[in-house]
Amino acid sequence: MSLPCLYLKPQTDRRLHRGHLWIYSNEVDINRSPLKSFSPGQQVMVLNNRDQLQGVALINPASLICARLISRDASLLDGPLLQSRFARALALREQAFHQPYYRLIFGDSDLLPGLVVDRFGDYLVVQIASAGMEALRDVLVEQLQALLQPVGILLANDHSARELEGLPRYTEVAYGAVPDELELIENDTRFMAPVATGQKTGWFYDHRLARGQLRQWVAGKRVLDVFSYIGGWGIQAASAGAGQVVCVDASARAIAGVAQNAKLNAVQDRVTGRQGKAIDVMKALQAEGEKFDVVILDPPAFIKRRKDQKAGEAAYRHINELGLKLLADGGLLVSASCSMHLAAETLTDIVRASAEKTGHDARMIHFCGQGPDHPVHPAIVETRYLKTVFARVFKRHH
Repeated sequence: MSLPCLYLKPQTDRRLHRGHLWIYSNEVDINRSPLKSFSPGQQVMVLNNRDQLQGVALINPASLICARLISRDASLLDGPLLQSRFARALALREQAFHQPYYRLIFGDSDLLPGLVVDRFGDYLVVQIASAGMEALRDVLVEQLQALLQPVGILLANDHSARELEGLPRYTEVAYGAVPDELELIENDTRFMAPVATGQKTGWFYDHRLARGQLRQWVAGKRVLDVFSYIGGWGIQAASAGAGQVVCVDASARAIAGVAQNAKLNAVQDRVTGRQGKAIDVMKALQAEGEKFDVVILDPPAFIKRRKDQKAGEAAYRHINELGLKLLADGGLLVSASCSMHLAAETLTDIVRASAEKTGHDARMIHFCGQGPDHPVHPAIVETRYLKTVFARVFKRHH
């Protein structure tokens, strides 16, 4: 099968030679290969300006990142190539985790751009974010079935990333049967994840290492889990012996999930939920004179695009200042960010500046990134998005 050719402008292949997989629309020689001549999701042969093969890519002419390499030779993304990529990804996860609860496929890092697959035991939840992967949807499902023989596969495709690719949003069972909630185990704690109606795939496996790290600091402590969702941090703190845990989330459904997961782990007597906007609840807790030994801040991405940088950094500063005001002297602040546009050094500096402003001395005792089921592609900085600062904080005495 001969593929249409996408020609690059001079010098624009340098980034690809350094291992990157993305091609931007302004790097394409549109005289030789007009972008409008391609259809979304098509596979194309990528050639530099000297007509040397760079590989095969999935294209979406309407997107800023208009093509993503899927091979460095002339290999097409088909059943056999998907099979080998899936098998390689599975082998990596099985080495890292002894239970079948993890992110099985992490997009570009597993050389499968636009595809995310989370594993919940006998079930798989799939998110497709590119036109190229959508075109291969049936083959994907077929290969996942062959590899893992799951009971069910859910396509959780009701998310905004699809709109950038001009794809419709939907949630659909692609194979077998999938209940609305699926069980998972993380750091010896059980959870029910609302895969049909929850955020993203229903769960965030990426913070597993940081949540595991938290366990050693919480025995007998009062813990505040802000932006708690269904209690990923808070329930694990309670199961590790925290004396009291308060989970805060704007969603009533999330707070109901906290109660359900607390019961599942027999810690319901030590866990309470407070529904409301994080900032409002934190201010109310302060007005009530509350203090906590551990404050966890795990907000959604405040910086989704570069243009949000300034406002996003201000939002991170604001919640860190509020969190510090609720922290007992000598307490632990756990400050996280999943914004890929926020550098780890910037988050550290936000913690420093917030401590300074609120009259505290902060000492970073641990730093954590994403787990091995979210591998970082060394040429694609965007794949290293998660960062968590653990800081011991003391009231400054003059």
